[in-house]
Amino acid sequence: MTAVLDAGMAPHPRLSPMTWVRIFSRMLAIQGSWNYETLIGNGIAFCVEPALRQLPGGIKAREFKEALTREGAYFNAHPYLAAVAVGALARVELSGVPPDRIERFRTALCGPLGSVGDRLVWAGWLPLCSLIALLIFGLGGGASVVLGVFLVLYNAGHLALRVWGLHVGWTRGLNVASALANPVLRQGPAYVARAAAFAAGIAVPFTAARLLGHHVALLGVVLGSAALGAAALVRLHGRVEGYKLALVLIALFALVSVAR
Repeated sequence: MTAVLDAGMAPHPRLSPMTWVRIFSRMLAIQGSWNYETLIGNGIAFCVEPALRQLPGGIKAREFKEALTREGAYFNAHPYLAAVAVGALARVELSGVPPDRIERFRTALCGPLGSVGDRLVWAGWLPLCSLIALLIFGLGGGASVVLGVFLVLYNAGHLALRVWGLHVGWTRGLNVASALANPVLRQGPAYVARAAAFAAGIAVPFTAARLLGHHVALLGVVLGSAALGAAALVRLHGRVEGYKLALVLIALFALVSVAR
């Protein structure tokens, strides 16, 4: 990626506050036109379009149409971290970077913004927020409180990630690779996963106790089974594909449901 990120951009362009509002609000619907051919490419173009209006000649000029077509090509990234690409691509388009260089830059962005986002959000932040909400339930919280805690935590995290991504993309442009080396992105997924595991260890007993009430013997069976299951998962880590294990568990739950 660094091979296409050398310096050479024009002086930093400027966007009005209203243009930033339009870009950010559009990022919330970046997957609205997802398809198998371009994935979120159309969404990237939709988000960058308010900035492209500042190209010489406006929306009727050839430069605007070519830039919008270029930004609507294939692009694959995590929908939240795609904000980095939106900011960076808006910057390079308005800075007059040659089209072939922009296309190489877009291609280089896909891999890092996809893998890091999946590990940080889907495998880390989302489970952590869910487990914290589950813990609130186990401690006696009502449905509205549980739902409110989850929505506030999760949305605060992903909105902050989008704001940060848009900012670093715009300010660094072609040199955005250094931002992707941020400790939050490199080490964050591991710390969030550990926090989620810790939350699970606390949330599961409290939740089981609340659901089973005074059935102490049954509670012991549930917690013992959970402990054995956790030990089995540790032993099977790297040996069994996750989807196969999930299918086995679903089959067991189905059999138990039918038997009851």
